[in-house]
Amino acid sequence: MAEAKAASQKIWLVSNDNATMEVDRCVVERSMLLKNMLEDLGGADISPENPIPIPNVNEAVLRKVVEWCEHHRNDPVTAPDDESDARKKTTDIEEWDQKFMQVDQEMLFEIILASNFLDIKPLLDVGCKTVANMIKGKSPEEIRKTFNITNDFSAEEEEQIRRENEWAEDR
Repeated sequence: MAEAKAASQKIWLVSNDNATMEVDRCVVERSMLLKNMLEDLGGADISPENPIPIPNVNEAVLRKVVEWCEHHRNDPVTAPDDESDARKKTTDIEEWDQKFMQVDQEMLFEIILASNFLDIKPLLDVGCKTVANMIKGKSPEEIRKTFNITNDFSAEEEEQIRRENEWAEDR
Protein backbone atom coordinates (compact mmCIF):
# COMPACT_ATOMS: atom_id res chain seq x y z
CA MET A 1 0.00 0.00 0.00
CA ALA A 2 2.82 2.43 0.86
CA GLU A 3 4.46 1.71 -2.53
CA ALA A 4 1.22 2.40 -4.38
CA LYS A 5 0.88 5.67 -2.47
CA ALA A 6 4.47 6.65 -3.32
CA ALA A 7 3.86 5.84 -7.00
CA SER A 8 0.78 8.04 -7.17
CA GLN A 9 1.99 10.80 -4.86
CA LYS A 10 3.17 13.89 -6.72
CA ILE A 11 6.26 15.92 -5.85
CA TRP A 12 7.02 19.34 -7.28
CA LEU A 13 10.56 20.38 -8.13
CA VAL A 14 11.75 23.83 -9.15
CA SER A 15 14.88 24.32 -11.25
CA ASN A 16 17.38 27.15 -10.76
CA ASP A 17 15.66 29.05 -13.61
CA ASN A 18 12.28 28.83 -11.80
CA ALA A 19 10.62 26.10 -13.86
CA THR A 20 8.31 23.97 -11.70
CA MET A 21 7.61 20.38 -12.66
CA GLU A 22 5.34 17.74 -11.19
CA VAL A 23 6.88 14.28 -10.85
CA ASP A 24 5.75 10.99 -9.31
CA ARG A 25 7.38 10.47 -5.93
CA CYS A 26 8.79 7.05 -6.95
CA VAL A 27 10.53 8.75 -9.90
CA VAL A 28 11.94 11.53 -7.69
CA GLU A 29 13.22 8.88 -5.28
CA ARG A 30 15.71 7.61 -7.89
CA SER A 31 17.71 10.53 -6.47
CA MET A 32 19.17 9.53 -3.10
CA LEU A 33 19.45 13.22 -2.18
CA LEU A 34 15.73 13.81 -2.80
CA LYS A 35 14.69 10.47 -1.30
CA ASN A 36 16.52 11.28 1.94
CA MET A 37 15.16 14.83 1.90
CA LEU A 38 11.57 13.54 1.52
CA GLU A 39 12.09 11.06 4.36
CA ASP A 40 13.49 13.85 6.56
CA LEU A 41 10.58 16.15 5.70
CA GLY A 42 8.06 13.45 6.65
CA GLY A 43 4.59 14.80 6.01
CA ALA A 44 5.73 18.31 5.09
CA ASP A 45 3.61 20.11 2.54
CA ILE A 46 5.26 19.87 -0.87
CA SER A 47 3.01 21.54 -3.39
CA PRO A 48 3.17 23.65 -6.55
CA GLU A 49 3.35 26.66 -4.20
CA ASN A 50 6.02 24.99 -2.05
CA PRO A 51 8.23 22.91 -4.41
CA ILE A 52 11.62 21.39 -3.64
CA PRO A 53 14.30 23.70 -5.05
CA ILE A 54 17.04 22.15 -7.20
CA PRO A 55 19.53 25.05 -7.11
CA ASN A 56 22.32 23.59 -9.28
CA VAL A 57 20.21 22.40 -12.23
CA ASN A 58 18.40 24.33 -14.98
CA GLU A 59 15.06 23.31 -16.50
CA ALA A 60 16.42 21.61 -19.65
CA VAL A 61 18.84 19.43 -17.67
CA LEU A 62 16.30 18.67 -14.93
CA ARG A 63 13.79 17.54 -17.59
CA LYS A 64 16.43 15.17 -19.05
CA VAL A 65 17.27 13.78 -15.60
CA VAL A 66 13.56 13.29 -14.81
CA GLU A 67 13.11 11.57 -18.21
CA TRP A 68 15.93 9.14 -17.33
CA CYS A 69 14.48 8.52 -13.86
CA GLU A 70 11.01 7.96 -15.37
CA HIS A 71 12.38 5.35 -17.79
CA HIS A 72 14.29 3.61 -14.96
CA ARG A 73 11.57 4.00 -12.30
CA ASN A 74 11.18 0.23 -11.85
CA ASP A 75 14.88 -0.65 -11.87
CA PRO A 76 16.01 -2.30 -8.65
CA VAL A 77 18.02 -0.11 -6.33
CA THR A 78 21.04 -2.34 -5.88
CA ALA A 79 23.51 -2.40 -3.03
CA PRO A 80 27.19 -2.55 -3.99
CA ASP A 81 28.32 -6.14 -4.54
CA ASP A 82 30.67 -8.12 -6.77
CA GLU A 83 28.29 -8.01 -9.73
CA SER A 84 28.02 -4.21 -9.66
CA ASP A 85 31.83 -3.95 -9.37
CA ALA A 86 32.13 -5.98 -12.59
CA ARG A 87 29.47 -3.78 -14.19
CA LYS A 88 31.39 -0.63 -13.26
CA LYS A 89 34.54 -1.89 -14.94
CA THR A 90 32.85 -2.24 -18.33
CA THR A 91 31.89 0.60 -20.63
CA ASP A 92 28.85 -1.26 -22.02
CA ILE A 93 25.72 0.89 -21.99
CA GLU A 94 22.14 -0.27 -22.57
CA GLU A 95 20.68 0.75 -25.93
CA TRP A 96 18.06 3.11 -24.45
CA ASP A 97 20.70 4.84 -22.34
CA GLN A 98 23.03 5.19 -25.35
CA LYS A 99 20.26 6.96 -27.29
CA PHE A 100 19.41 9.07 -24.23
CA MET A 101 23.04 10.23 -23.98
CA GLN A 102 23.18 11.31 -27.63
CA VAL A 103 23.17 14.99 -26.71
CA ASP A 104 25.66 17.79 -27.22
CA GLN A 105 28.72 17.80 -24.97
CA GLU A 106 27.50 20.67 -22.81
CA MET A 107 24.23 18.82 -22.03
CA LEU A 108 26.15 15.57 -21.41
CA PHE A 109 28.40 17.26 -18.85
CA GLU A 110 25.43 19.05 -17.26
CA ILE A 111 23.63 15.69 -16.89
CA ILE A 112 26.75 14.24 -15.23
CA LEU A 113 26.97 17.20 -12.84
CA ALA A 114 23.23 17.04 -12.05
CA SER A 115 23.31 13.27 -11.44
CA ASN A 116 26.27 13.75 -9.10
CA PHE A 117 24.53 16.61 -7.23
CA LEU A 118 21.24 14.68 -6.99
CA ASP A 119 23.06 11.44 -6.08
CA ILE A 120 21.67 9.31 -8.92
CA LYS A 121 24.54 6.83 -9.14
CA PRO A 122 23.28 4.74 -12.10
CA LEU A 123 22.81 7.88 -14.23
CA LEU A 124 26.23 9.17 -13.17
CA ASP A 125 27.71 5.80 -14.25
CA VAL A 126 26.01 6.02 -17.66
CA GLY A 127 27.26 9.57 -18.19
CA CYS A 128 30.82 8.71 -17.19
CA LYS A 129 30.81 5.57 -19.35
CA THR A 130 29.63 7.69 -22.29
CA VAL A 131 32.59 10.05 -21.83
CA ALA A 132 34.94 7.06 -21.37
CA ASN A 133 33.72 5.62 -24.68
CA MET A 134 34.35 8.99 -26.35
CA ILE A 135 37.97 8.87 -25.15
CA LYS A 136 38.69 5.16 -25.63
CA GLY A 137 41.43 4.46 -28.18
CA LYS A 138 42.15 8.12 -28.95
CA SER A 139 45.47 9.91 -28.85
CA PRO A 140 45.91 12.94 -26.58
CA GLU A 141 45.60 15.18 -29.65
CA GLU A 142 42.30 13.54 -30.69
CA ILE A 143 40.96 13.87 -27.14
CA ARG A 144 41.94 17.56 -27.06
CA LYS A 145 40.11 18.09 -30.36
CA THR A 146 37.01 16.15 -29.21
CA PHE A 147 36.68 18.17 -25.99
CA ASN A 148 38.13 21.46 -27.31
CA ILE A 149 41.04 21.40 -24.84
CA THR A 150 44.05 23.65 -25.40
CA ASN A 151 47.45 22.00 -25.02
CA ASP A 152 49.35 24.16 -22.55
CA PHE A 153 52.40 21.88 -22.29
CA SER A 154 55.68 22.76 -23.97
CA ALA A 155 57.32 20.08 -26.14
CA GLU A 156 59.88 19.50 -23.34
CA GLU A 157 57.14 19.05 -20.71
CA GLU A 158 55.27 16.58 -22.93
CA GLU A 159 58.45 14.56 -23.51
CA GLN A 160 59.17 14.47 -19.76
CA ILE A 161 55.63 13.24 -19.04
CA ARG A 162 56.00 10.53 -21.71
CA ARG A 163 59.30 9.34 -20.16
CA GLU A 164 57.81 9.30 -16.64
CA ASN A 165 54.83 7.27 -17.83
CA GLU A 166 56.47 4.86 -20.25
CA TRP A 167 55.33 1.96 -18.08
CA ALA A 168 51.70 2.72 -18.94
CA GLU A 169 52.20 2.59 -22.71
CA ASP A 170 50.86 -0.35 -24.74
CA ARG A 171 53.82 -2.17 -26.23
